[in-house]
Amino acid sequence: MTTATELVAIVLTLNEAEHLPECLTSLRGLTENVIVFDSHSTDETQSIATSLGAEVCVHPFDGYASQRNAALDMTGSAQWVLFLDADERLSKEGVDEVLAAIGGVSSEVGAFYIPRRNYFFGREIRGGGWWPDYQARLLRHGRARFDPDREVHEVVQVDGTSLHLREPMIHLNYASRREFIVKQREYTRRRVRQAGPEALPRRRAYIGAPARELWRRFIRLRGYRDGHTGLFLAIVMAGEEARAVWLLRTGNRR
Repeated sequence: MTTATELVAIVLTLNEAEHLPECLTSLRGLTENVIVFDSHSTDETQSIATSLGAEVCVHPFDGYASQRNAALDMTGSAQWVLFLDADERLSKEGVDEVLAAIGGVSSEVGAFYIPRRNYFFGREIRGGGWWPDYQARLLRHGRARFDPDREVHEVVQVDGTSLHLREPMIHLNYASRREFIVKQREYTRRRVRQAGPEALPRRRAYIGAPARELWRRFIRLRGYRDGHTGLFLAIVMAGEEARAVWLLRTGNRR
């Protein structure tokens, strides 16, 4: 049976007082070893974490992959590490599945991917690549790291094999359309900054890149299942492809 010292849960935060209580509550029954890895919050995030029994570590944010790797280095002798963001939570069935998975898994397994149900603007999104949205969040300590060259939409490098769990975690992703647009712009900026000189697109990419993304999100990945919301999401993502082309071609990578 897995003990609390064999599994540590890490929750990344920055001003997450609204979401953090429910996130931490969802970890009950999984482990008592919970670290809130905070990026200098100015709200009540740290005091809420402490009041709910979590250890608080403060670390300046320098990118998503870098933050997760820094958190991994704080986990001591724990055999397994579960990552959650504050706006994510596990179901009771998810907790049971995680414990069962790591309790009898082969030593060759270095990571588990967990499906994620995304909720945008108060509704579940079924198409456009937002479901099942597998995320490598359950990692064997010392056998998995996040690629430092992929600070946006992090990629896990695993020494060993990876398996997939069935029970989804819930992601309360964006409360408003404006929040979604602002966040995608931030992601585009970070993606452009980390792109190498070979990433300079041709002029025709101004049309080709967004057109491909719109087709991919709305048609191939069935974003049409979400109606007007699916179309809005696909259009925004296509627009960010055009914006990335413009930033790369003009050399505006800051």
